[in-house]
Amino acid sequence: MPYHLKLNMLEKYASHDGAGALHTAIDLWEAATDMVVLREALVVVRILGIITLNRPKQLNALCDGLINELNAEAKNFDKDPNISAIIEMATREFIEVYNTTMFANWGDIAKIQKPVIAAVNGFALGGGCELAMLCDMIIAGDTAKFGQPEIKLGTIPGCGGTQRLIRAIGKSKAMHLILTGDLIDAHQAERDGLVAKVVPAANLLDEALAVANKIATYSQPITRMAKEAVNASYEMSLQESVKYEARLFYGSFATHDQKEGMAAFVEKRKPNFKNE
Repeated sequence: MPYHLKLNMLEKYASHDGAGALHTAIDLWEAATDMVVLREALVVVRILGIITLNRPKQLNALCDGLINELNAEAKNFDKDPNISAIIEMATREFIEVYNTTMFANWGDIAKIQKPVIAAVNGFALGGGCELAMLCDMIIAGDTAKFGQPEIKLGTIPGCGGTQRLIRAIGKSKAMHLILTGDLIDAHQAERDGLVAKVVPAANLLDEALAVANKIATYSQPITRMAKEAVNASYEMSLQESVKYEARLFYGSFATHDQKEGMAAFVEKRKPNFKNE
């Protein structure tokens, strides 16, 4: 049975069934000065973490409390050896607007070592679009819309939107969205390269879980290496990042899971990764 609990810090629901499957759900809801948390097992999944933003009355507007709770739980999941991938989603709109007082901890999601999937349904505007771009990939419901309309408010994107959007969709398209404040739908976002995949809104969580479950079948150390190598391109020149990739590649050969993966391929069987 779901229940509500008023508390200052977010609590995580996590239990295991007889087969060792992890039930986990996190719902955020800010009301007055308290954080009201709905704890309920939304799904039964294996070694996955789900973080759900739940401020429907405020259209999931970002604020200090929400960002702090989001970062804290994402870090907890990152440290949990039983969790291989993290899904970040919302109950209705993903996030529409943001509060300018929450910049101090902004960007912590990008520091998470495990793969983070943004499951976006409804509007992801301003800080919401920026938060989605902090994740490793975006899966969108077909009703989703994206944009950086800050120019209509007499300001500009201030949480990485001008930098990450250009890397995702290119200078010309990014300039168009930022200078006009126009929105794009999920299918256009997919064509532009902002979104990895578009699915019917009703199937959004199922698709995000399917992708996360597939990632969870692989070696955690290796998925972290892959993520680190891709993200290196943001901070280094091509020559530097290729060298960095090579170091990670050679480093993977020192792991048990690389040897197991190669042995399984030769023996034509499924690998039994141990995250070592």
